[in-house]
Amino acid sequence: MSKLVIVGTVAFDAIETPFGKTDKILGGAATYIGLSASNFNVDAAAVSVVGGDFPQDYLELLSNKNIDIEGIEIVKEGKTFFWSGKYHNDMNSRDTLATELNVLEHFNPIVPDSYKDAEVVMLGNLHPLVQQGVLNQMTKKPKLAILDTMNFWMDIALDDLLAVIKNVDVITINDEEARQLTGEYSLVVAAKKIHEMGPKYVVIKKGEHGALLFHNDNVFYAPALPLKEVFDPTGAGDTFAGGFAGYLAKTGDFSFENMKTAVIYGSTLASFCVEKFGTERMQNLTDQDIYKRLEQFKTLTQFDIELS
Repeated sequence: MSKLVIVGTVAFDAIETPFGKTDKILGGAATYIGLSASNFNVDAAAVSVVGGDFPQDYLELLSNKNIDIEGIEIVKEGKTFFWSGKYHNDMNSRDTLATELNVLEHFNPIVPDSYKDAEVVMLGNLHPLVQQGVLNQMTKKPKLAILDTMNFWMDIALDDLLAVIKNVDVITINDEEARQLTGEYSLVVAAKKIHEMGPKYVVIKKGEHGALLFHNDNVFYAPALPLKEVFDPTGAGDTFAGGFAGYLAKTGDFSFENMKTAVIYGSTLASFCVEKFGTERMQNLTDQDIYKRLEQFKTLTQFDIELS
């Protein structure tokens, strides 16, 4: 089994959807990635920063999920990163109501010594210089470096982003971000352009319409499971990334064929995340829950056809 380093925010969110609203609750990319990856019993460590206002209970929750929290810096006199958003009725679009960087503004990630040789690194959505800073700390080149990013960094730090993209094996972004990064509307053409930037594998997330995996001329599509209700989409992309990275770290097989299975696991776990506010559903997920949902995915996508 491979070691997994997870880099990203551990944060507070306040969320409003057509189904209700929350006060400050647990959120952040590293949180969702870690909770998702923990379902594979991998040797994982989170690298992040929180303020003195961050509850010990939340840190213990991560630790109890076998996520090493040595790399989560606590700035006692500081405040934890906070994001607040309101989703529209279609649940695909949202308005950001507040973003308070707080301790994240001067975050200098420190990878624990025992994880500097990790085979898999999952770089959650952060400033590209922070992501590169983590790669620079690894004592040997990871067998698999996965990067997630967003249009915000394309707007304000494109050169830094392109520099770190050169150094990763997999990039996971959504369709809108793929189009912005490449200037191409066709996702097939966009993926080809992103390949040329460095990554061998490109994962393009399409929300309720599933995800695409590209490798050279090979393409794999995984649908999203049709759900009766989508309660809160926050963290679904990070949960997908955590399932994807967690499965690959567990198996140590980084072939295209195995990545197809990793995409299915990522989609499966993301389908749980949206069922309740924040991380609530991910905290209590069982192996049986995942198995049943994988069966649903298999039924959804499997068919027999005679080709003549």
